[in-house]
Amino acid sequence: MARQRPTAGVWGGVGLRHGLLVLAMAGLLSACAATYSNHGYAPTDAELKAISVGVDSRDSVAKAIGRPASTGVLSDNAWYYVSSRVRHFTYNADKIVDRQLVAISFDKRGVVKNIERFTLADGRVIALNRRITTTGIKRVSFIGQMLRNVGRVNLADQLPGG
Repeated sequence: MARQRPTAGVWGGVGLRHGLLVLAMAGLLSACAATYSNHGYAPTDAELKAISVGVDSRDSVAKAIGRPASTGVLSDNAWYYVSSRVRHFTYNADKIVDRQLVAISFDKRGVVKNIERFTLADGRVIALNRRITTTGIKRVSFIGQMLRNVGRVNLADQLPGG
């Protein structure tokens, strides 16, 4: 009597291979999709409409949209709200696709003087100045420095009363 092969059922045989292949392809394609991350907070135009120039103070701005993460560097005459949206895609370098900066400046009394919004298009690249302190040592190794000092030591200067 011939032995019968057990049936594989709905998920067995060719159907299982095709299902796994489709699942693997879907996984590979989804791995190539870009991901985005958001950083910081910048109030929307609707939120900024609640603030009146010449009327609102620091306290009322803080109640309406919250305190910022950044303030003016030299004085507390401005508040800066910054948000960025970054695109991450496979092995490529991260790319900033959107940046919003809302600057709220205050007068000496602490009343709102101006509200400005800047975007990524308004920015410009600033070259950083790399200040490096130079030393008196010019390409001489530690051992080379030690050997150069061998003849310069005067023991009489090192002894007390000498």
